[in-house]
Amino acid sequence: MVVRKEYLDQLIQWKDEQVIKVVTGIRRCGKSTLLTQYQDWLKESGISEEQIVSINFEELEYEELLDYKKLYAYLKAHLVAGAKTYIFLDEIQKVVAFEKVVDSLYVKPDVDIYITGSNAYMLSGDLATLLTGRYVEIKMLPLSFREFLDVTKLDKERGFAEFMRTGGLPYLAVMDRTPQKVETYLEGIYNTVIVKDIEDRQARKESDPTKRKVTDITLLKTIAKYLASVVGSPISIRSITDYLISNGRKVSPNTVDDYVEVLTESFIFYPAERFDIVGKQLLKVNKKMYIVDLGLRNHILPRRNYDLGFSLENLVYFELLRRGYKVMIGKVGNTEVDFVAEKQGAYTYFQVTADMTAEETFEREMRPLTLIRDNYEKIVLTADHLTVGNYNGIHVKNLSDWLLGTDQ
Repeated sequence: MVVRKEYLDQLIQWKDEQVIKVVTGIRRCGKSTLLTQYQDWLKESGISEEQIVSINFEELEYEELLDYKKLYAYLKAHLVAGAKTYIFLDEIQKVVAFEKVVDSLYVKPDVDIYITGSNAYMLSGDLATLLTGRYVEIKMLPLSFREFLDVTKLDKERGFAEFMRTGGLPYLAVMDRTPQKVETYLEGIYNTVIVKDIEDRQARKESDPTKRKVTDITLLKTIAKYLASVVGSPISIRSITDYLISNGRKVSPNTVDDYVEVLTESFIFYPAERFDIVGKQLLKVNKKMYIVDLGLRNHILPRRNYDLGFSLENLVYFELLRRGYKVMIGKVGNTEVDFVAEKQGAYTYFQVTADMTAEETFEREMRPLTLIRDNYEKIVLTADHLTVGNYNGIHVKNLSDWLLGTDQ
């Protein structure tokens, strides 16, 4: 069992606070394991077994409780009089109208509620309306590079190569990672995410007529494959539609938009908006998409040589999310900055490159940062060690060291 200490600490921090704790993230990133670890912590802290009610809706024995009225009756019957009851509802999006259950429990005294879901749609619509200001979302991601090394006990160089190949889904870090086993495991994860999230979405669609049906799995996988191939490149719904049409697929922009939404709601792809650094405002066109796990990208795409720079960019994007930043693509004049990371009103600017040792590459990566006139921190992350240093206030850091937090 891989301990996700940072996420566990977040749950501990929010214990007994009068907010619903919502843990979200792609399937198999460790949400169920996190709840188990937190329940163990509660017991070690003196909470009795009777005070903990835990249901995983992917387990067959709880199938009857997929009816929200039966679920509510079950939970109400298990509340402990005169003591706090800790309720855990895992993969709650499988229960149509679950928000009614959560809302009713929330208003009862001495109830602490924790729910998980593998689809962002659970935090839209009725739930968001009912629970505005009454929930906190803990956004769970696959293992970071540092966590991957902690689990595998590999050295930095070998571990980095392995991490780039297999990605950071927790079970992969503890299994025998032969190429065939990795491929089989990732295929199972990918197909489960695609098929099950369509099923869950269609079930919830019955209670939300604003959501159009998404039924063509082949189209969904085609769009996913395209998005995986253009990680780090500006895209739009129109550009995706044009690509599909040019490959003989008749499809409308509205349909493409629906299918891209499914892929982002399922936490496979994450969007990054473009940001005008001078005007400090978001731009509405040509966002970028990043894939939650490089192992999944390697599975989705046909075997070929990938652009290492874009893969490294993908790693940095998610590491910044882990560190609590809002991450955007920077625009300054006619040039682009890979990332603008914002936290509490302060900005940090990042460029990411595989190698800075060639003079033309060094100048290309530094130039956008030199055009920024404010005094926020500017950083270039590179896989090489030779160019590390401070160049007129622009810090060039080794990527692996930065990922591990040893770049100071």
